[in-house]
Amino acid sequence: MLRFTTAGESHGRALVTIVEGLPAGLPVSAEWVDRELARRMQGYGRGARMKIERDQIEWLAGLRAGETLGSPVAMLIPNRDWTNWEDVMAHEPADHIGELRRRRVTRPRPGHADLAGVLKYDRLDARDILERASARETTARVAAGALAKRLLDEFGIEVGSHVVSLGGIEVPRAELPVPLNRASDRSEIRVLDPAVEAQIVSRIDAAKKAGDTLGGEVEVIARGVVVGLGSHVAWDRKLDGRLAGIMMSIPAVKGVEIGMGFEAARRPGSEVHDPIEGGAAGRWGSGAEPGPPGPADPRGGFRRPTNNAGGLEGGITNGEPVVVTVAMKPISTLMSPLATVDLASGQPAKAVSERSDVTAVPAMGVIAEAVMALVLADAMLEKFGGDSLAEMRRNYDGYVAALGSRWLERSQAREG
Repeated sequence: MLRFTTAGESHGRALVTIVEGLPAGLPVSAEWVDRELARRMQGYGRGARMKIERDQIEWLAGLRAGETLGSPVAMLIPNRDWTNWEDVMAHEPADHIGELRRRRVTRPRPGHADLAGVLKYDRLDARDILERASARETTARVAAGALAKRLLDEFGIEVGSHVVSLGGIEVPRAELPVPLNRASDRSEIRVLDPAVEAQIVSRIDAAKKAGDTLGGEVEVIARGVVVGLGSHVAWDRKLDGRLAGIMMSIPAVKGVEIGMGFEAARRPGSEVHDPIEGGAAGRWGSGAEPGPPGPADPRGGFRRPTNNAGGLEGGITNGEPVVVTVAMKPISTLMSPLATVDLASGQPAKAVSERSDVTAVPAMGVIAEAVMALVLADAMLEKFGGDSLAEMRRNYDGYVAALGSRWLERSQAREG
């Protein structure tokens, strides 16, 4: 299994990521990971923090001569802003017992973990909560996801995303380019329609002037995923459940759809379910010439003319692109703050305001790519195993080569 964990606070010394379960022999470089970290920092509407940080990893363990060793991979991402917060975030106690550090947070923000966290963990200062609840932690997830993307890349799987709505402005649907990120990353909003980009920029500018924030939706797509990842046999092996769960763990995410999503509940089955046809070369379809499944056919000789299911049926990938839409609420730190209660005095107050983004929807797409890659890489390792990349590839190639062979044999027997 592929497992990852992160540690670190928003204004602490650094973030740490540990990824366990990668096969030995996977080529990877700091440049590959840093490129994903840079993508996370982009996007119109980001705050001043992105002007301070220059996220880059330092390898701590698990890599030698540019290849994974099969042992846990550890990466460190220093926080450059630590120098401005060292006294606030100091690890050791203050000189005087009971002295309270500056920048205390006693006015919890509606929509944030501030209040629930201080009550749950019995703290006096909500900074003890918000420092870890901050979306800064997702930097470490993107680093972990970059390694998962590198593994998927070895098997021809591309994971990309684009913004489909922001601030209530929807992007008209159109045929998606390949590769997706090469096109979406050209836009500072990560949209594929330049006319809509200009409208969204204006909406972000207006929200900033009003001291408000904006949410939106991102579509994340994985192409080239082999049929058969995940399973129907147990609830915790269903891949759609695993994807939805990890997407919902992204800060500020409040909704996840797979494929047609909620719209499928509003339509009859005849408009929802994807018809099944012969494979890309017409194998086993009407009048098709039978032939052995090729090593480059991860769909087992079948295809769907539509993909309303989002590449998942019964918790199992069906060979079509995996499509997940993720909805992010507006960020809870407002420059025109909402009403709250001051925990120190018990009196009504305005919520605390710290520097923040007007919107982080474009960055959320990059984060969603990372966590999707982690789930898919875990499912690949679950299905194909292997202590080394070479062993995993042999297992994968053997599986793909045999996909659908039983149906091919029947077809040939009938024709014989």
